[in-house]
Amino acid sequence: MKNRICIFFLLGSVTLSLSAQNHIQTLAFGSCSFQWTRQPMWKYIIANKPEVWVWLGDNIYANTRNMDEMARMYQRQLQNRNYKKLLAACKVVGIWDDHDYGANDVGKNYPEKETSQQLMLDFIGEPQNTVRRQQKGVYTTYDYGTTGEKLKLILLDTRYHRDNPGSDADMLGEEQWKWLENTLNTDDADVTIIGSGIQFASGPTFFEGWLNFPKSLERLKKMIANSKKKHIIFISGDRHLSEICRTDNLPSYPIYDFTSSGLTHSNFFMKNSYENSNRISPLNVKKNFGIIKIDWTLKKLILESRGKNNQLFFSKEIGFGEIE
Repeated sequence: MKNRICIFFLLGSVTLSLSAQNHIQTLAFGSCSFQWTRQPMWKYIIANKPEVWVWLGDNIYANTRNMDEMARMYQRQLQNRNYKKLLAACKVVGIWDDHDYGANDVGKNYPEKETSQQLMLDFIGEPQNTVRRQQKGVYTTYDYGTTGEKLKLILLDTRYHRDNPGSDADMLGEEQWKWLENTLNTDDADVTIIGSGIQFASGPTFFEGWLNFPKSLERLKKMIANSKKKHIIFISGDRHLSEICRTDNLPSYPIYDFTSSGLTHSNFFMKNSYENSNRISPLNVKKNFGIIKIDWTLKKLILESRGKNNQLFFSKEIGFGEIE
């Protein structure tokens, strides 16, 4: 790895920086990759020349309590020829969702979560001596760039402490809530991207999402508003589709949520069932990955949903002035 990694400790998690001089112009992300099948997307992702790739969950499909079997599945993904090229081309970071955490839609009661956490961190190359290895959950932050071009990437763990869905159900657990509040209140970045395995800003749906945890959703919205932090957007996975949602019921400014899901498989045949009142982009149900380009000079974000042959499904420009 060409870039030096600096480690900073912060309230039970770890902040990583590529180096003081490296700023991000292109960030790529995605989710839902089946380790036993062909993975054609990596070469198209690399063609966009991202400095960072962000896994947003279902990085493998394990669905097991057998940790030896899960380790073999991660190794299968790491041995993919095209994925190795991505590892050589950019920094790889990430979080998990349910299928790589351990089981479909599972939360805090998954019995193997401690071992599963270590296997996931092994997969993304987390150093052995970080607080992220010791804390309960895989949440973390990454800082890139210098003044005027600072990017903070906040990655949430929506599995380890999660209750069963319900009106008073908790998503993050108190330790992670306190860490997130401190992270937002001390954030001096020019752009902040928050990664969540499940959608933050979708409209009513029977699929998983923050909306199924209304108390936690309102707590997160108030935390963002109280921080007075500007230039925040969300990225999410899980849904086997790509779309951009927007929630306007914050006291400060609208929050965009860019979902990219389905690196190896999508839900094309269910396309007519995906109603979403908060969607402000076209709906794409083909296999896809997400690209975020940051134009620091013109002060805008360009969100792109792309797929096989680098096909552009849709794009959205968001000026910094729209999210402050």
